[in-house]
Amino acid sequence: MSESTNWSTMDLQLPERVLAYLAHTGGLVDSVQLSKEFEEDHQKIVGAIKSLNSLGGLIDVEQKTSVKWELTPEGTSIVQNGSHEALVFAAVPPGEEGISGDELLKLTGPNGKIGMSKAIQAKWLKTSKVGKDTRVVRLVDSIVDTVQKNLKALSKDVTVNVDAATINEYKKRKLMQQVTMVSFKISKGSRFSTTIEKPETDLTPELLASGDWRTKKFKTYNFNALGVPPACGHLHPLLKVRSEFRQIFLEMGFSEMPTNRFIESSFWNFDALFQPQQHPARDAHDTFFLTRPKDCLRIPPEYMERVKKVHSEGDFGSQGYGYDWKVEEATKNVMRTHTTAISARMLYQVGLHKPFIPVKLFSIDRVFRNETLDATHLAEFHQVEGVIADRNITLGHLLGTIKQFFIRLGIERVRFKPAYNPYTEPSMEIFAYHPGLKRWVEVGNSGMFRPEMLLPMGLPPDVRVIAWGLSLERPTMIRYGIDNIRDLVGPKIDLQMVYNNPICRLDKH
Repeated sequence: MSESTNWSTMDLQLPERVLAYLAHTGGLVDSVQLSKEFEEDHQKIVGAIKSLNSLGGLIDVEQKTSVKWELTPEGTSIVQNGSHEALVFAAVPPGEEGISGDELLKLTGPNGKIGMSKAIQAKWLKTSKVGKDTRVVRLVDSIVDTVQKNLKALSKDVTVNVDAATINEYKKRKLMQQVTMVSFKISKGSRFSTTIEKPETDLTPELLASGDWRTKKFKTYNFNALGVPPACGHLHPLLKVRSEFRQIFLEMGFSEMPTNRFIESSFWNFDALFQPQQHPARDAHDTFFLTRPKDCLRIPPEYMERVKKVHSEGDFGSQGYGYDWKVEEATKNVMRTHTTAISARMLYQVGLHKPFIPVKLFSIDRVFRNETLDATHLAEFHQVEGVIADRNITLGHLLGTIKQFFIRLGIERVRFKPAYNPYTEPSMEIFAYHPGLKRWVEVGNSGMFRPEMLLPMGLPPDVRVIAWGLSLERPTMIRYGIDNIRDLVGPKIDLQMVYNNPICRLDKH
C-alpha cells in the first residue's frame, strides 16, 4: 500500500482495517491516531482492538490512561458567542438611565441572572432602586471578555498560561470538565496476520468426522476462571430470626408443638381458654370467621360439657360468667387469632395422660387478626409461644424464664406491665426497647393460666401453667433496625433487602 492510502474508505471490516494499517506502518500504533486516520469514533476503534486482542497472538496491546480538560457545551457556546456577563453588559445601554432589571433578564434569557451577578462582581455594572423598580447601569465604558478569551485558548491547548484557580472557577461554573481518556497502543503479535480466522470454541462431531480439527485453531480455555454463580434462594430475615428462636427454645429444653392448623374452631380458640362467648375479641372487628366450612365437626363431648358448665354455672371453685353458653357459637370456624389455641389442645392431651408428666412446649407460626395496618401491625403475623406445665411453679418462674429467654435473644432491656387476659391471672404485657424507634415497643403477653381453664382439662389441682406469647416480627425489626413492619412483610418489601441482610446471629449470654 502507498502512503496515500485512504483508510477511511477501505472496503474492509474495522478489525481487518486495523490489521492492514498495522502491517503498513510496522511499529507501534495509537488508537487515537487510528481514530483520526479512519475518521471513526474512538470507542469503535477500541472495540475493534479488544476484539482482535481476544483472538490471542494477533496483536500486542498496551493500555494508556490520560486525564484532560475539555469544554462543556455551555463552555463551547461562550467561545462562540461570548460569556454570560459580557452578553449582559452589552445589553445594558450606556448612560445614567441604564435599564430595568426585569427587562434586562428578559433580554438575556436563562443565563441572564448568573451573567448579571458576575458582571456586578467584576464591577462592570451596578444596581440601584428607583421607586419599586431596580435599575441596572454601566460602571465602565468597555470590557475585555476574559472568560471567552481563556476558554478559546484552553479549547486549543490546555497547557496555556491560565492559573489553576481560574480553571477551577470554570469547572464550578460547568464551563469545563475533566475527562479520563483510555487509549491503547498496539503492535504486531507473535501470530500476526492481516486475515482473521476466529478460533473454534467447540470440538464438534463434524470437525472430528472431517478431520478438520487437525488444522483448526481452538480458543484457549481459562480453567482458573470462576463460573457464573448459580441463582439461589435467600432466607427472609423472619426465617433467620425464627431459626434462632427455635434453637433457643430447644437449648432451654422445650419441645415443639404441631402448628398445622390455620383454621381453628371457636371452641379451642376461645372457649377452652375460658374466654366468654360475648367477648369483644370474637366479633368481626378482631376475628376472621369462615363462611365455608362454617362449623367444625368434632369437639370432645365430655370436655365440652365441663367447659360449658364452668362458663355458664361455674365450677372448680369459680362462679363462672353466668350466661347461656351455646354450642353453635363454639363450633364456628375462624382463622386462629393466636397459637394459644394449639397450647390448649396440647394441655388437654397432657391432662388425659396419667400420671401427670411436666412439659415445656413451644410453637412459632402464623396467626390472623382483623387489624388496622400501621407501622407495627399487620393482619397476618407470627406468634412465638412458650408453655411450661409443672407442679407448684409461680409468677417468679415466669418472670425469670422470660428474662432468660430475651437475654438469649440479645435483648436485655425488657420490662413488664400488669394486664388483663380472660385466660391468665396474673397477666403481664412484655415490652422491649427498640433502639431505632427510640421507644419501648410491646413485643408480647404473658401470664399464668387460670384454674377455670386447666381443671376442666383434667390436670391435677397443684399443676400450674405459665405461658407467654411474643411477636416474631417486632424482635426481627429490633434485630435488623427496621422501623416499619410493611418494609419487612408484604408486597412492598425490597427484595434486595432480603438478599443483603446478613445471617442472624443473636448475642447469647
